[in-house]
Amino acid sequence: MKNIIAFAGSNSKDSINKQLAVYTSTLVENVDVTVLDLNDFELPLYGMDHEIVHGVPDDAHKFLQHIKSSDGIVLSLAEHNGTYATVFKNLFDWMSRIDGKLWSEKPMLLMATSHGARGGATGLEIAQGRFQYMGGNIVGQFIFPSFGENFQDGVISNEELKSQLIEEVKQFQDSL
Repeated sequence: MKNIIAFAGSNSKDSINKQLAVYTSTLVENVDVTVLDLNDFELPLYGMDHEIVHGVPDDAHKFLQHIKSSDGIVLSLAEHNGTYATVFKNLFDWMSRIDGKLWSEKPMLLMATSHGARGGATGLEIAQGRFQYMGGNIVGQFIFPSFGENFQDGVISNEELKSQLIEEVKQFQDSL
């Protein structure tokens, strides 16, 4: 059986992006899912001086190992000030010091959500542009606007958005 990882580019304990990633992972059939939480991977703020003195933290190696041992990635990015969240960027920076192609060409369903009408679109666009140079194999993408209005009782309540997500999940599933 294939194994996928699902996580949010957020450290909020009530992350709407984590809710979306976990929900989406349940739509992928015949896979084992490992849900990761960035709060379980403590990393100092990346800096070259810190790396020279202390090396790359073990938790960066551990997270990267989850990527490498998976068959696919479901990732939903939080957007802060028009880009992905600092906590995710920090993890991304540390992992890139281990392997510049950190996504390892694993099929990825890349998503973003927010409470706003654009649903984190700007941060997602930035990630799409950057990940391709870092071994990213983005086989599906999904922007989920107005989370509070469109996600009720643990499911997507907007039928049009639900249909869009199911199509993206099918593309992801077919690439595993």
